Amino acid sequence: MQPKAVVFDIGNVLLEWHPEPFFDRAIGPERRKALFAEVDLYTMNDAVDLGGHFQDTVYALADQHPEWRDEIRLWHDRWIEMAAPGIPHSARLLKALKTKGVPVFSLTNFGIQSLELARRHYPILTEFDREYVSGHLQVIKPDPTFYEILERDCGVAPDALIFTDDRPENIAAAAARGWQVHLFEGPQGWADRLVETGLLNPGEAG
Repeated sequence: MQPKAVVFDIGNVLLEWHPEPFFDRAIGPERRKALFAEVDLYTMNDAVDLGGHFQDTVYALADQHPEWRDEIRLWHDRWIEMAAPGIPHSARLLKALKTKGVPVFSLTNFGIQSLELARRHYPILTEFDREYVSGHLQVIKPDPTFYEILERDCGVAPDALIFTDDRPENIAAAAARGWQVHLFEGPQGWADRLVETGLLNPGEAG
């Protein structure tokens, strides 16, 4: 079946997001390894993705670890440096789909304030026809509830959705609901898949 709507993840699909290399540059690899071993930064980030206020959540954890206070605050204060660079080919694919009238949705684990910041730097993030953002909905992938919310709201049958994400567990959760899926490992592979579905021709996917 040719898909009727395309669902994009954002992080590592439309823009890169790699905290460890950023901290390697900011504080050095050895201190980064010690920080990440001692402080659960990813659980903190999940709290932001579930709707916690970005600065308040990061600064609260920093206050719990005064020996790492300045370093932890970088997660907020220099976050946009972690969310870089953009992935221009993916952005072109999104625009090409919209030009052809194909509905394009986001399904993303993202905080409320951090997404607003990202939108200011990456205008492509304002171009979705429908947005499903974990911070607003207070549920994160791969929780099946998140996928169910999208299905109920958009009115497109699960087998008529095609979804790309860089995390296998998120892809597996969508496939379990009958969605067409593509594990994102680079924009060219995603472009090729969109051509295979007939949604784009090779020129449009270039």
